[in-house]
Amino acid sequence: MPAPDFTSARWRKSTRSNEANACVEVASTQDVVGVRDTKEQGRGPILAFSRDHWTLFLKNLKHGSLDVH
Repeated sequence: MPAPDFTSARWRKSTRSNEANACVEVASTQDVVGVRDTKEQGRGPILAFSRDHWTLFLKNLKHGSLDVH
């Protein structure tokens, strides 16, 4: 499968982020959602998830089903 193209995607950072840039940014295309580290300033790797997997991840996160410490 070819790598998703995020060149025209709009990246968003959480409004709860701090000034230390210790957070992630999220962008979506028609088919996938990408996540990247803000410290890399757009030059680092992008983790790509299908929309279904991203939706399931957010659902589990909101319901406390994941161990995130």
